[in-house]
Amino acid sequence: MSEYRLHCFAESGNAYKAALMLELTGQDWQPVFVDFFHGQTRGEDWREAVNEQGEVPVLEHAGEKLTQSALILEYLAERTGQYGPRDDAERREIWRWMLFDNHKFTSYYAALRFIFCLKKMGESDITRFLRERARAAYQIVDAHLAKQPFMVGGRLTIADLSLAGYVFMPEDTGLEVTEFTHIEAWKKRIQAVPGWKHPYELMPRAAG
Repeated sequence: MSEYRLHCFAESGNAYKAALMLELTGQDWQPVFVDFFHGQTRGEDWREAVNEQGEVPVLEHAGEKLTQSALILEYLAERTGQYGPRDDAERREIWRWMLFDNHKFTSYYAALRFIFCLKKMGESDITRFLRERARAAYQIVDAHLAKQPFMVGGRLTIADLSLAGYVFMPEDTGLEVTEFTHIEAWKKRIQAVPGWKHPYELMPRAAG
């Protein structure tokens, strides 16, 4: 059995954050497919056995189950000594951007993608609102990346891996992401890191 087991599915950008961290740091890990689209995470048995919060990713390691992508990223940075902070000031800055990511950058975009692309519920006031909010979050990150190559400390950290959760997903949400030229350049820098893989290569996809 692999040292790390990651409960995940390829369409989940939050799971991709953890999967990419495991891959880039060269860990011995295996994905455990979660059939989210057929309700597995809503089942009482799954919640009791895997995660009471009903979410992926869930990382199993050394007899523990860790949930929430930001916490998993920090745990892996501490365990591997890679992509973490160099001092307390960087730790605070990394957490500032990971919290922003979970609250706004990932949150709005992921909700838009789920409703508009995966569930195919069509255009509505809800999708227009989410797209507007996602665009505002992208503008903030794009402006930050105009000043430096990565989010914190001039190098790849878990702050970047957190924000990168959904930026490589292929679905067209109607948000013109290519207009954010600094984000596009940042994506290329991440893709150039040895070991990088697309989310749909790294984790099992839902059937159909």
